[in-house]
Amino acid sequence: MTKHLLITILTAALLSVPLRAAPPAEQQVSEAIKAQGVSVVHLWAPWCGNCQAELKSGGWSKTVKDNPGVKFYFVSVWNGGQDGGAMLAKYEIAQQPNVTILADPGPRGADHIKQFAGLPLSWIPTTWIFKGGDLRYALNYGEIRFPMLQQLIADSSSDWEH
Repeated sequence: MTKHLLITILTAALLSVPLRAAPPAEQQVSEAIKAQGVSVVHLWAPWCGNCQAELKSGGWSKTVKDNPGVKFYFVSVWNGGQDGGAMLAKYEIAQQPNVTILADPGPRGADHIKQFAGLPLSWIPTTWIFKGGDLRYALNYGEIRFPMLQQLIADSSSDWEH
């Protein structure tokens, strides 16, 4: 076997191996956000004080109920693979038909994930709004103001072109 052929075979083999296989929750969200409708991805953790404050305000429950045509993905991150479903049920979110609850398997602490679905993740809560695979809005640092979130969902739902 020639040296050139060996290099070509090794290069092809290396290029076919993914650098990091995405966990199932990330794969599911990555596929779901390609849908033509509006999707809201909320990255959170039950132990996070800011995330708890959002839930206690009732804003998430109201927003989910007021937008039945929007798909909401609550993805618990940095929580050791636990989805926080019991907490979401307590605040009447888990029972909604337009809500999907998922968990990233990654740990809390220094080795936690730093990106999700190809986007940087440096703080929770983080909320992203997609339409037809396009990221329309990214709210990356802290608690949501729900009237603003409602406006961003409405803007994303409109038929205007960019």
